[in-house]
Amino acid sequence: MAVKDRRLSELTDSDVSKLPYLQAVVKEALRVHPPGPLLSWARLCSSDVQLSNGMVIPANTTAMVNMWAITHDPNVWEDPLEFKPERFIEADVDVRGGDLRLAPFGAGRRVCPGKNLGLATVTLWVAKLVSHFKWVPDVEHPVDLSEVLKLSCEMKHPLHAVALQKNN
Repeated sequence: MAVKDRRLSELTDSDVSKLPYLQAVVKEALRVHPPGPLLSWARLCSSDVQLSNGMVIPANTTAMVNMWAITHDPNVWEDPLEFKPERFIEADVDVRGGDLRLAPFGAGRRVCPGKNLGLATVTLWVAKLVSHFKWVPDVEHPVDLSEVLKLSCEMKHPLHAVALQKNN
């Protein structure tokens, strides 16, 4: 039975690959709010390194990849501060480390070993939460997506929302 022929509440993890917009929403959430803004690709420069833009990283400097800066760079992403899942429908971007514009799990031989399980699980959770509940704003606590950038990307203020049970 095709995904469109079943109710969303009956979704399984194998259905996730047949829901491109849902996948795009998860990718856009990872782009706008990368869970680990500073990837653990710390490297110590053993000699001075001159970058293509003319900057020099001196020897004995520890360098890290700032994924938050990459995912919010207007030279990399059009309208980087806007939440637009459609950008991932128009151009498929691999979030598993194959495209360094969006690599929340890292890349190369030190990529997160749980990336596939994490993506499948989160995508299924989002599908289930959307299918089982109607989400409305909490009037007393408006949504504020401000962040605090630390080792992890955290919300500055807790997220409040009201989940109303749907009658499926």
